[in-house]
Amino acid sequence: MKKADRNKQGTIFNIQKFSVNDGPGIRTTVFFKGCPLRCRWCANPESQLTRPQVLWNSSGCMDCRHCMEVCPQKAISIHDDHIYIHHTQCNGCGTCIKECPGKALELEGEWKTVNEILQVVLQDRDFYEESGGGLTISGGEILSQPSFACELLLAAKEEQLHTCCETTGFAAPEIFDRVTEYVDYLLFDMKHWNSKTHAEGTGVSNELPLLNMRRSIEKGKTVLPRIPVIPEFNDAPDDAIEFSKSLHEIGAKSCQLLPFHQFGENKYHLLNQTYAYENYPSLHREDLEAYRNVFAENNIDAFF
Repeated sequence: MKKADRNKQGTIFNIQKFSVNDGPGIRTTVFFKGCPLRCRWCANPESQLTRPQVLWNSSGCMDCRHCMEVCPQKAISIHDDHIYIHHTQCNGCGTCIKECPGKALELEGEWKTVNEILQVVLQDRDFYEESGGGLTISGGEILSQPSFACELLLAAKEEQLHTCCETTGFAAPEIFDRVTEYVDYLLFDMKHWNSKTHAEGTGVSNELPLLNMRRSIEKGKTVLPRIPVIPEFNDAPDDAIEFSKSLHEIGAKSCQLLPFHQFGENKYHLLNQTYAYENYPSLHREDLEAYRNVFAENNIDAFF
């Protein structure tokens, strides 16, 4: 087996230690930037672009507009009396952040090498060994940075770590296979059973995700399909029936239901973006018991 390139760089936006919901045991989860999907309910909109982004917090802004003066890319303007960051122009140099007197600007995302990330991950090796945990890579979408993902996963295997990934599976099969070769456990997003509706809600069809999920199961990979239950998108009893059919077709016997939440709402404001689900209430487990029971009636073990 080839040795990992531990100097390989990629962009991440968070390293979360002591994660217990991102695979078995206690884990460290590394969140990649970049995602080809544009889910209308996305809880991490700051993860969608691969490059670092500047966020603006109105509560700290002194309206001095000094950031506009110092930006080398001229990527900052005023829109509806608010600071507006043109993310396609911004190169993430950080000049505006350093110069802002009110500390109203912050950089979301940073370049890290495989080695820099592993140094953090390996700090908790004892907890992984005691709990059966390890490293999880998430996003964004890890398949948006396939080379970086491969090197990080390979380096983790060199350190005898258990590896897990959260993925939409949206990539060509050859890219998907190259990344998941070093993955022990796949948490696989399943947004919708219908390709047209999937595209309406995420911007892409579900054909590649379903293909890659099926192929992973056929290869004997440990795969857990996870369904984010979204109001007026996939939360009807008929959706549960059709999800169950799709799961049987790809060879899955269980799935995890993830109730819709509003944890990411404020991030849209920081990014000057409109949030399609701003006025929708969060869902809770008790709201979805009848929905879960439909899966059970169709011989799928659905759990929260």
